[in-house]
Order: sequence, then C-alpha cells, then structure tokens
Amino acid sequence: MTPRKPAMTEPQIIEMPAQKMAVVRGKGSPDKVFTELVPALYGSVYTLKFDLKKKGLPTFKVPPMRARYPDAHLVPKEQWTHIIGLPIPEDTTSLPQKVAGVEVKIETWQYGTVAQVLHLGRYDQEQSNILRLQQFIADSGYEVAGSHEEEYLTRPDAKTPKTLIRYPIRKR
Repeated sequence: MTPRKPAMTEPQIIEMPAQKMAVVRGKGSPDKVFTELVPALYGSVYTLKFDLKKKGLPTFKVPPMRARYPDAHLVPKEQWTHIIGLPIPEDTTSLPQKVAGVEVKIETWQYGTVAQVLHLGRYDQEQSNILRLQQFIADSGYEVAGSHEEEYLTRPDAKTPKTLIRYPIRKR
C-alpha cells in the first residue's frame, strides 16, 4: 500500500529546487504595489514567451505568480516590501522591459527545504493558516529560515482564491 499524499490544506515539508525568476520590487500597501508592478512583470514574461514562439524556439507555460514579503511581520501593511516574481526558463538571459519606470530583473530564488500550506479564501483571512504553519514548523523541529512567500494559484477575483503560503526552513 502506498502512503497517502497529505492534502495541500495540511501543512507539509517538501524540497524545492532553485528557480530562475522574472522579478519586480516595490514598497507600500499590496493593493497599490501590485497595481503598479504586476502589469510590468506579466508584460515582460509574456513578451519573452511570444518572442520565443516567433523565433520557432521552445516556449513555456507561465506559472503562477509568487511574492515574498521579508518585513511583513515587522512593519505596517502600508510599508511592506514586495518582491514579486514569475518563474521563467533556466536559459533566459535577458527580459524585455514593457513598462517605463518599472524594471523587471532576472534572479534565482533559492529554496531547499520548505514548509507550506494551502490557504483557501481571501488574503486578509490568511493569519490563522500562517500561525498554523508556523506551529507545524516548530512542532516538526524546524525554524523559519527566510522570508514569508505566497504563490497565487488563482486570480485575486476567483470565487475562492487559492494561495500557497511558504517558508524556507532549517532544523533547529
């Protein structure tokens, strides 16, 4: 009998490889920052995708967007730092810039051992799942070793938004 895979709504510890990302950065309230930065990010990545297609080169599916919040637990929401990214092919060396005043950079996000949980519902209702995940990390003999990260599996206007909440972790 094969072991049953845990439901994603239950906290879990997994290994994730490093990921090359197209990245934008901003500071402020999420509704303001996302409105300013996300069009530049998607514009750049979709232009990359369609440029590859025009050249007859292999293209890629644009995966869900991710965001890191390194200071969300330290400052008011209006002062949050946002590091927002979309995974891109490993062989990408440059990105088209589509929105004046917003630079889209290439970075490699490191992962390794992470703990994550699937949150179903609005973003402003994540706190109980964040606390549950943090307790799971501690109960499993680990500690948080990096920034709070979210992976948005659905659009913000979905009937039930789905968000993976993730932390890099290390053994205590």
